[in-house]
Amino acid sequence: MYTWLAGQLDQAFDPPQLLKETSRGSVSLLRHKTTGKRFILRRTSGQAVVYRKLLGVTCPHLPAILEVATEGDRSLILEEYVQGDNMGELLQGALFTSEETRRIGVQLCRALWVLHSLGVVHRDVKPENVILRGQDAVLIDFDAARLYRPDSTADTQVLGTMGFAAPEQYGLSQSDHRADIYAMGVLLNVMLTGEHPSRRMAPGRWGRIVSRCTQVTPEKRYQTMLQLSKAIT
Repeated sequence: MYTWLAGQLDQAFDPPQLLKETSRGSVSLLRHKTTGKRFILRRTSGQAVVYRKLLGVTCPHLPAILEVATEGDRSLILEEYVQGDNMGELLQGALFTSEETRRIGVQLCRALWVLHSLGVVHRDVKPENVILRGQDAVLIDFDAARLYRPDSTADTQVLGTMGFAAPEQYGLSQSDHRADIYAMGVLLNVMLTGEHPSRRMAPGRWGRIVSRCTQVTPEKRYQTMLQLSKAIT
C-alpha cells in the first residue's frame, strides 16, 4: 500500500513543496496536476495509528485524513489542505477580542471532543496548530498525538510544546484528554493577553476559566471538553 500510494502521488501531483522537516518526518504541500487542488503529505516514522483513527472522520474543525499507508517503520499520510490564517502569525499583530476567543474556543473544544471520543489525545494544542478558515477554527497537526491506553503509567514519548504542554507530559504520568484541557487554558490566555498565564492572567471570568484549566493536578481541571465549552459560553 505504501509503495502504491507513493507511486500514485508521483503520477498525479507536481513535485512536493517541503514545508517542514524534523527528525520524525516531513510535511509537504502537494498540488494536483489536473485540478490544481492542494493537499498535505506527511512522511512519518511509526505506524501512524492516530491518523488511521481519523480516516473517514468528518468535522469542520479538523482536517480530513484521506489516505494512510504504512510500510515497516514508514508511513505516508495524505490529508486535506486547510487554507486560512495561522493563529500564531495573527497573534504577532493583534490579540483576539473576548467574543472572538469565545467563538474560537468553543470550536476547538468541539474538535478536541471528537478526538477524545476516539481515544486520541492531541498533546500539542497551540496557536501555530490552529488555522482560521473564515469563521471556522481548524485544529491541525496530529504528529504529537497519541492513543490513551488505560494500562499505561506514562507516555512512551515526551512530546509537546513548552508552555502549552501539561506537567504530566513530562513523564510524571500518562497524559489523557485533560492534558489538552490544560493547553486550551494556556491558548485562551494567550489569545486574550498575548502571554502565558504564569506571566499575565486574563482578567475576570476568563482568568477563572484559565486558572481551572491549568491546574497542575489533572483532577482539579475541567474534566471534559463539554465542561470547558459550557464554561466558555
